[in-house]
Amino acid sequence: MKKMLIVVLSTCLVSACSDRSSRPEVDLVLTNGKIYTVEGQRKWVEAVAIEDGRYVAMGDSKEMAAFDRARTIDLGGRMAMPGINDVHVHPLWGGVKVLYECSFPFTATPGQIKATLSVCAAARPDATWIRGGQWGSDFFTDYKIDSPREFLDQVSTTQGIYLADDSGHNAWVNTKALELAGIDGNTPDPEGGIIKRDSLGRPTGVLVETAGRLYDAIIPPPTDAENVAAAKKSVEILNAFGITGMKDAGAFRNAPKAYNTLDRHGRLSMHVAICLRTSYGKRENALDFTALESERDQYASTNVHTNFVKLFLDGVPTSARTAAMLKAYVADEVHGEGFTGELHLAPKRLREDVIELDRRGFTIKMHAAGDRSVRVGLDAIQAAREVNGDSGLRHELAHAGYIDPSDISRFGRFNVAADFSPYLWHPSPIVASVVSAVGGTRGTQYWPTRNLLDSGGPVSIGSDWPAAVPDANPWSGLAALVTRADPYGSTPGTLWLEQAVTLEEAISIFTLSSAAGLKLESQTGSVSEGKFADLIVLDRNLFEIPPDDIAGTQVELTFFKGQLVYEHSEDQFSQ
Repeated sequence: MKKMLIVVLSTCLVSACSDRSSRPEVDLVLTNGKIYTVEGQRKWVEAVAIEDGRYVAMGDSKEMAAFDRARTIDLGGRMAMPGINDVHVHPLWGGVKVLYECSFPFTATPGQIKATLSVCAAARPDATWIRGGQWGSDFFTDYKIDSPREFLDQVSTTQGIYLADDSGHNAWVNTKALELAGIDGNTPDPEGGIIKRDSLGRPTGVLVETAGRLYDAIIPPPTDAENVAAAKKSVEILNAFGITGMKDAGAFRNAPKAYNTLDRHGRLSMHVAICLRTSYGKRENALDFTALESERDQYASTNVHTNFVKLFLDGVPTSARTAAMLKAYVADEVHGEGFTGELHLAPKRLREDVIELDRRGFTIKMHAAGDRSVRVGLDAIQAAREVNGDSGLRHELAHAGYIDPSDISRFGRFNVAADFSPYLWHPSPIVASVVSAVGGTRGTQYWPTRNLLDSGGPVSIGSDWPAAVPDANPWSGLAALVTRADPYGSTPGTLWLEQAVTLEEAISIFTLSSAAGLKLESQTGSVSEGKFADLIVLDRNLFEIPPDDIAGTQVELTFFKGQLVYEHSEDQFSQ
C-alpha cells in the first residue's frame, strides 16, 4: 500500500520569507487530498486550513498555500471526510468489558464459553464475581443445556458468574450467583422480568429483562479510577475507528462523572453526549426532574453534553419476545398464542414524562424496539408538541426496527429521529432470531430506512457497542446501510433490499445527521468553514470501490478539533 507522509514544513520553505507579513497565519494545512465535505455546493476540495481547532478556509492546494502555517500534512491523494458520530453506544460498558470482564464472541459454543470462563476463574481465584459475556440470543435454542446454572457451576461453585447476552437485556448466572442475590424457587418474578425455572420450579440460571437487572445493586461497580480508565480506553477505541462524536445511550451516574473527569484534565478527544439514565422496567411514578437537572448541571463540561435523557419503553424482539408489538409474535412454549410483548411505561405516564422533559429542554432518547412502542413514543412526542409548541428538540426513537407504515410520516412531521443500528440489522444470527419470533413477511420488513428518508424523517446511526456487535466499527454499519447485506460475509442474502440507501445518503447519516443527534450539527458533521476540524483520512476512496469493500475501510488519521488523536501505525507515518 502506498505510504502517506505527514510533512512538517517551515514557512520559509513554502514561500519567500519576505511575503510572510501579508499572509494570514493558521495552525495546520491539509493538502493534496480528496476531501469529501458532505454538504454545501463544494462536495469535494483538495485542501483545508485549520486555526484554533476550526476550519478557516478550504479549496484547492494552491489556494491553501497562501497561508502561513505551523505545519502542513500532505494527504497523498487520500480520501478524507468528516469524523463519524455514533449516537447510540455504551462506551463505559465497552471500556469496562475490554479492560475488566471475561469476554467471548456472540458465536461462542458451550465448549468455548466454558474454556474462556475457566481461564478467567483461574486467573482470579479470590474474586467474588466473574462478570462477562456475551452469549447469543438463540443460544439456548441452538444448544440444549438441561441446567444452565449447573453448566456454569462446572466452572466455579465459589464465585458468582454473571453473563450478559448479545442484547444486554438478559443474563445467565450460576448457582453461587443466585445464592448471592437471594434468588430461589420462592422468589417471585420481578415486574417486567422472568426468572426461568425448571420442571421442579427451581431457577435455571437464565434471567430475562428486569430479572437480570436485580444484579445491578449486588455486583460491586467499578471504582472511580477504573471508570476513568475505561472511559479513556473507549475513546481510544472509537477514535481509531474514525469516531469523533458519540452519545452514551443510557449512562449510569458513573459514566458522566468519568467523562467529565477526562475532559477536565484535557484528555477527552471526543464530543460526548450523555443520556442520563432513568429506571429500566415498569415504572408508575413520575421522574425526579430536579435530580436529572442537578446531574445535568454537575457533569456538563466543554466536550461533555448532558442535556439528554434515556427512557425505556420495551425490550427486544428476539426469541425473548420482550419488545412491544402491534400484532402477536409467533407462538412459543413460554408465551403461547397471542402474545404481543409488554410496554414498560403506560402511555399516560410516558406522555406526562415526555411533555415535562421537553419543557425543561431535555432531548429524549426512547428505547422502542417494537412497532407498538414506536407508536406510543410518537404519540407522546406529538402530545409534547401540542402542549409545549415546537421546542426545536429532535427527540429519538432508538432501534425502531419495526414501524407500522401509518407511522412512517410522523417522524418527519414531529421532527423525530429514528436511531438505527445497521451494524446489527442485516442477515445474521440475531436477526434470524428476530425474524423467527416476529414471523412471516412482517418479520423481514425490518429497519425501513428508505421509507423514512423519502417521507422526510430524520435518521441517525449508532453501533450499540458492546451490545450485539463485536466492535464499534462504523464501516461495517455504513456498508450494511448501502447493501443491506452482512458486511462480514458470514450470512448470505439481504434484508429488505428495497430499503437500501445511496452512499452519499449513508455518509450524511453517519456524519451530519448524527451530529444533529448530539445537538452539534452547527459545529461538526461536515467540512465547513467555522466548524470544528473533526476529520478522518481513509485508506481508500469510498466512491471508487465496490460497496462490498466499504466494510474493510481502515482509518489512517483521526483529527479532533484540529489535533491528531489517532494515527494508524507509527512506522507508516513520519512527522
